[in-house]
Formats: sequence, C-alpha cells, structure tokens
Amino acid sequence: MESSDSSMFDVQKFWLYQTFARYYVVGRGRKRTVWKLFSIDRMEPSELNIFEDHTTYTTEECFDLLKRIHQGNRSMGGLKLISIGYGIVGFIKFKEPYYMLMITERKKIGSMLGAKVYSVSKSMMVIIPNPVVRSKLAYCSTEKRYQKLLNSVDLTKDFFFSYSYNVMRSLQDNLNRNKTDQSVYKSMFVWNEYLTRGIRKQLKNNIWTVALVYGFFKQIKLSVSGRDFDLTLIARRSRHYAGTRFLRRGVNENGKVANDVETEQVVSEDRAEGRTVQISSIVQNRGSIPVFWSQETSLLKIFNPVVIIPKQEDYKATKLHFKNLGDRYGNPIIVLDLTKTREKKPRETLLHAEYVNALGCINAERLEENRLKFLQWDLKQHSRCKAIVVLSKLKELTKLAVELNDTFHCQVTRSSPLEGSTRPYLEDVNISENANNGRCNVKIKRFQKGVLRTNCFDCLDRTNIAQYAYGLAALGYQLQTFGYLESPDIDLDDPLARHLMDIYEIMGDKLALQYGGSPAHNKLFSERRGQWKPTIEYVDIIKTFQRFVNNVYMDEEKQNGIDLFLGNPPPQKRMLVLDPVKHSKWRSTMKRSLSDSNIFVENDILAAKQLLRQESMGHNKCLVELMPEIPNYCRYTSPEFPEVVSASESMDSGNEEIDQERTTSRFLLADWYSDSVYSCEEELYNKILSFSSENGEDNCFSMFDFGRWITRGGTFYL
Repeated sequence: MESSDSSMFDVQKFWLYQTFARYYVVGRGRKRTVWKLFSIDRMEPSELNIFEDHTTYTTEECFDLLKRIHQGNRSMGGLKLISIGYGIVGFIKFKEPYYMLMITERKKIGSMLGAKVYSVSKSMMVIIPNPVVRSKLAYCSTEKRYQKLLNSVDLTKDFFFSYSYNVMRSLQDNLNRNKTDQSVYKSMFVWNEYLTRGIRKQLKNNIWTVALVYGFFKQIKLSVSGRDFDLTLIARRSRHYAGTRFLRRGVNENGKVANDVETEQVVSEDRAEGRTVQISSIVQNRGSIPVFWSQETSLLKIFNPVVIIPKQEDYKATKLHFKNLGDRYGNPIIVLDLTKTREKKPRETLLHAEYVNALGCINAERLEENRLKFLQWDLKQHSRCKAIVVLSKLKELTKLAVELNDTFHCQVTRSSPLEGSTRPYLEDVNISENANNGRCNVKIKRFQKGVLRTNCFDCLDRTNIAQYAYGLAALGYQLQTFGYLESPDIDLDDPLARHLMDIYEIMGDKLALQYGGSPAHNKLFSERRGQWKPTIEYVDIIKTFQRFVNNVYMDEEKQNGIDLFLGNPPPQKRMLVLDPVKHSKWRSTMKRSLSDSNIFVENDILAAKQLLRQESMGHNKCLVELMPEIPNYCRYTSPEFPEVVSASESMDSGNEEIDQERTTSRFLLADWYSDSVYSCEEELYNKILSFSSENGEDNCFSMFDFGRWITRGGTFYL
C-alpha cells in the first residue's frame, strides 16, 4: 500500500458497508485498480463524525482490509453490504439523527468536451445512528413532518451532474483560467452546497460528493449541408432566492432575484479523436424584475394586483443585482423587457414604470461604456399578429444583442479520450493561443462579452419565446463561424429552426413546472406547427388552471421543502393584524415577500412578541393566525446542518417502531436495524439466512459481499 494525495483520486462508484458501530464507504478509482475508504461513526446519536483513511489500497489489499473488519465484528453481526452508490449528495439533520443522501442509479444524458453528464435515476437516504443509541426524539412527529417536506424535492427530476466537467459553469468560464480557481461548490448553481458542507469540511476534499445542478440539460445531433454537429442546451437555476412563483418574486435585499436562470447554448463539431474540433457557446440570462414587489395568491382571483413595496428610493438591491451580472458576464448588459406597456387596470405597467426608474437611476451613476442597454418590446401587444411575424421581429431584435455580446469560440485538439482525466477536469487541458502539445489542447478564438437579460412578468412564457429567438439568431452566427453557413440568417421555416424551437419549448415547460407549477404557455410555438386554434386555446386554459391550483394549494409545501434542502430558515407561524390602525406596525415586522417569504427570523419573532405584549397591555385583540401552529416545525440545532429528513416509511412516536403503512417518497429510507437490535451473532445470522432462503438467494457471495441485508425497501446487492 502507498500514501496518495486525495486530489489525485476520483471516485465515481463506491460500496456502502455497515457494522454495528460504523458505516464504511469504499470507493474505487477511475483506473479500477486503486481503492480508498472512509468511515462514519454510528454510535453518536446527534453528531456527524467522519474518519478518512488516507491510504490508497490495491484490490487485494482492500479485500483483506474488509475481511479483517468483518472478522473483528463477527460477534456483532459482521460487515454487511448495504448498497452501491455513484455519489454522495450530502448529509442532513432534523431533530436528532443525521442522514446521508446518496445516488444509487444514474443515467447518461450527454457529454461536454468528452466528459459524461448524468442525471439522477434513483437516490437513497441512510440513517446514520444505530437504533440502540437513538432517543424518542428521532421518532417524533417532527421527523415525519420534515420527511414530508424534503420529499417534495425530487432528485430524479431535472438534477444533473458530471464527475469530470464543471457543469455548473459555462464553457467560457471553464476555459478561462482567471475563473477556474473558485470552488465549484461556491457556485450559485450548485444546489447541494449546504448539504455537502459538513463532509467537505471534515475530509478537506470533495472526491466523494457530486455537485448537483438543477434546471435543464438536453443534447441532440443535427446536420446542415451534410455536416453533423452536436447542439447542447443547458439551463442552470440559481439556488439564491429560489422557490415557487408567488412566494419568490422580485429581488431580495442581497440583490438576488427570483427565478434566476442561466441558459447556455453550445454547438460543437462531431469529429473523431485526434482531430481539431470547433466549439462555440453563448449564454443568456432570465430573472424576475429586480425591484421589491409581491403578489398574493387568492382563491377568488387568478389575476391578482401587484404590490410594489415602497422601500427602494435608491434601488440599492437592484444595483447589487446588476453589479453581480457585470461581475459574472462583463459588459455590455442588455435588458430586454417584455412586459405590457398598456393596460386597462395597471398591473404589469406599474412594474414596468418602476423598472424603468431603477435602470435610469443606475445608468445615471455609471460611465457611458458601462451603462445598461434597455430594450422594451410589448410581446403581448405584438402577439396579436401571426406567429411567424412575431418571431421574425423578435429575432431581428435579439440579433442586435448577439452582435453586441458576440459568442465564445474555441478549437480543441484531443490526442486521447478524455474520460481518463482526473478531477478537476481542466488540470489535463492545455489552454493557450498557440497550443500544439499536451493531451487536450484548446485554442481560444473569441470571447463572449456581456449578456442578454430577458424578463416578462413571471419570466416563464414570453421570456422563453424571446430566448428561443435569441438562440436562433446566435445559432446562425455559430454555424457561420464553423464555416457551415455562408450567412448567419436562418429562416424560420428551416428544419434547424424547427428543431431548435422543439428543444427550447421542452426547456420552457421544464422551467415553468419548476417555478410556476404547470407547463409554459406556448401559443406561438403551437401556431407555428399549424395546430388548430380552438385546440391551442383549450390547452392554454388547462395550463392556466393547473398553474392556479398548484400556486394556491401546493406551492407553500413545495417552498418549505426547497428551503430545507438549501439550508434556509424553517417556516414559522404567520400572523396578521385585524385592526387597520395597527396594520402598519405589523407590516414592518413581517417583512413580506422580501428574502424570507413570510418566514420569521428570530429578530422578527422577538419584535413581534414585544409588539404583542404592548397590544395586550392595551387590551386590544388584534391578532389572528393565518396558519395554525404546527408543532412539527423547529429551529435548526446546528449552524452547519439543518434539521432535515426524508422518509419512505413513517414512524410511530409512541412505540418507536416502524409503522406498516408506507408513505410515498423520493428517497428510500434505509433504517437497517429498525426491527431489532443485536442480541447475539447466531440470531442475526439466522435472520439473514431466513431472508435469503425466502428470496431464493444462495449463501455464496461475490467479492466484498460478506452478507446481504434485506429491508423493507428491497434487497441491495453487487
């Protein structure tokens, strides 16, 4: 055996074992001949203790080590194989025990520069402490509540990752040496940053965890003039101020906006290894209107009035937002506003006017070369025309933005397959203006400067149409750069335009479901396909009703689940003033729909209680609860990990046993010793043998498989 630096070891597959006192995670290197492992203490009921073995083992040495562990724990049941994993999502805590989230099945959905990109097919949650050391707190009703909340975050829907390519960054940022020194987990697009914080802090590395990006990833092959190329469309949702439509609106005090999505369109030549490949990309952005505003849900109204919060005279938060955009993308920043400019009852027009004032205030403080470029185009007003007319005008409008921002273009020469490279991926890439040596040489020809930021009212339907028009205009320039087209203009009737429209429509539906609760309204796309107008209207009504029901009845629970997953403060009881005279005091205390979305933080709660005592002394009954107090909510007990849970099986707090009634879950809850504790080795092995005989399994196990443990969630095996 030999010592090895962890940074040179890349784990893509691992085996999870357990003994009475520890979990052992055994990872295999990409070369399949080297192994590493770490252990997790199971005898601590509420603390996470991880111990990494810094030694690198061969296959034979690893087998001998596990065999010795098995022999040393025979009196307590030995070493049991639990599951095979493809990455650790993180660790999370509720009231007492810690849980480990891991990926048990993955699916390849594409590749970037030869590095595979995967989606999550199945995940599992493992309870860390042994049942012997758990208290009643681990089985209380609060645990069930948190399990239900976390259950609303489905890792098998729209989460993706890569072991070798930093998929949370754009292609230009990955190939820009000035930006590759940042930690990938600090990216605003890594949703499990909070969950992985504990293991990364204890192990001082991230070789066991995967960085999950939430949004959309699609890769297809297209051809033009007999030449093939790959088209990849990536949408990355920001984890800052993330949530659902009516609970996350506008901007928060830190300059983070709701529904902030970075969309990247990558075009690459389809060629064999050893030849020079041209790759081009362009990035655009969508996000909520960056001023303080909110909109209440109502059972009686679908179109509710907009409330603009009067605390933005200097537009500090809006300035922070555009400063962040400038730091990420550079200049010029082009703002495309698609909101209405004329309404009978002012709603969108109020926001539009406030937005214009904010941009004017920002530009007044900037030098001319750094000023924001504002484009206003009322898409609702123009959509009365035919779809081809609307898309043609929108394409010409966005074409100006493409010319100002330009596209990223580079040439890559690969001398050998890239799948053997170690993480981080760019360590094996030679980037220079005249690179002609190394296993992967990149020659950068052109950079993108600045970004197009598009918004409508919700940044869902109209925004997606505009992003398609921008993508179509950019595709023409990208293919012209490759020498595939003589002119950058692609006709709307061209098959390329139709294929691109299909992929942007799918992306729009995915993003709309994540934020709004229903697929996007794609009336223009449907009309371009020649669908019957009454059918289009009928489908549009169904989508509107679906979105309305989700926003009113399901979004609050969904928002709470997202907050738990991201490590945001847990939901608390909300209160409202009945006395109109007292309403202004409580309004200032509640901080409605800024950064916490009706969630009290501790200072707010103390202020509210103090105000309540003052009102009680005056014998004024002024409060009513909008939401009954649910004892299942509680504060986090650790500054690093939230109290979080997921469940596939409900637990009875009275008898501390697993109920027979199953609940639906995104995760498989693996509580391996919940039915009984270790009494003696003979009883345990009899139980294992009886399970094996019932399922027709023999007792001959393959390498590292010292025993199979069958749970309510199924059988796990090599």
